[in-house]
Amino acid sequence: MQRAQSVDWMVVPGIDAASSRAAIELCAEHSDRLVPTVGLHPHDAEHHDAQWPELVELAGAAVAIGETGLDYYRDLSPRAVQRVNLGRHIELAADLGKPLVVHCRDAFADIHEMVESSGIGPSTVLHCWTGGPRWTRRFLDLGVTFSFAGPVAFDTGDTVRRGAALVPPERAMVETDTPYLAPPPHRSEDNEPEWVSLVGAALARVWSIGEAEAMAATTKRAGELFGGPPGVTP
Repeated sequence: MQRAQSVDWMVVPGIDAASSRAAIELCAEHSDRLVPTVGLHPHDAEHHDAQWPELVELAGAAVAIGETGLDYYRDLSPRAVQRVNLGRHIELAADLGKPLVVHCRDAFADIHEMVESSGIGPSTVLHCWTGGPRWTRRFLDLGVTFSFAGPVAFDTGDTVRRGAALVPPERAMVETDTPYLAPPPHRSEDNEPEWVSLVGAALARVWSIGEAEAMAATTKRAGELFGGPPGVTP
C-alpha cells in the first residue's frame, strides 16, 4: 500500500458484507494506519436480510457501524426497505456503543427524524455532508458530526459552504469518498486520500482560520469518534 502524504491514518468503510470483511482484513494488515467500519449501503438495502447476520458478526471488529443511510436520489432499494436497514444499523450502533456513519442523499427529513428519535445524534457522522444552512442547523441541534468531502471545494459548492460556515470546527471531519468527488484541481481524477488536505483548506477558508488549525480540529474530532490506530491520541 502506497503511503499517502500528509495523512496519518484513515477510516476504511464497509458498504456490504463482502467489503466490510475486506476492510477488516486490510486494516489488520496495516493496523498502524487504518481502521475499519462495517455496514450495508442504502443502495443494497434490499439484500439486508441475507447479509445482516454476517454484518453483526463482523461489527465487533469495527470502529463504527456504517456506511448506511438513505438515498432517495438513486432509489436503488425501496425507501421503506432503506429505512428498515438504517433502523437496524442505528440499533446495532447503540447496542455496541459505536459511532454510526450515515449516507444522506435527498433524504434529510427522514434521517433527521430517525436520528432524533433514537437519541444517537452525538455519535452520528453525516458522511459527505452536502446540506445547506437549513438542514445543517437542524442537524447541529442533534449533536451530529459533519464529514465534508470534495463538494465543499467545488465551484458549484456554495450551498455546501454556506452550511459548513455554521459548523464549529470541532464538529467536523474531512474525507475523500474515493474514488469519487476529487477536489479541484483534480476534479476529473480518481480521488486520493492525500487530497483531504484540499478539503481541509476549503473549510479553513469558510471558517476564516488557518489551514493547520482546520486540520488539527478535524483530525482531533475523527480521533475522538473513531479512536484511530494504536498510538493515535484523540
